[in-house]
Amino acid sequence: MRTVKSAALLGAGIVTAFVLVGCAGSAGNAVLGTWGEGTAATDPHLVFSDDGRVSGSDGCNSLTGSWKADGDAIVVSDVATTLMACPDVDTWLGGIAQATLSESDDQLTVLDESGTQIGSLDRED
Repeated sequence: MRTVKSAALLGAGIVTAFVLVGCAGSAGNAVLGTWGEGTAATDPHLVFSDDGRVSGSDGCNSLTGSWKADGDAIVVSDVATTLMACPDVDTWLGGIAQATLSESDDQLTVLDESGTQIGSLDRED
């Protein structure tokens, strides 16, 4: 009897795992990694981690937040940035609310709250 219950629980767990993976969205795994010119504080970049965290810099201010895949879109939320004044630095990256990947998954298009493109980052080699 114990073996039957264990097998049934294992089967239910496997089905649940496949359902959750299917809901993750097609952009989920493709976005993982580093996007931008480098990871120095002066390089605009984003790093998407598999734990749902995103971090990076606009070239002056550091930022951190959460991300999740929603179909082909990457939804970024709870973004916090430092507020240093840096002459000649465009702080566009702090306005991220969403992102999409190019068909070849080598460019990340960054969108603001209204869905307007505010910039793009190439996948780091």
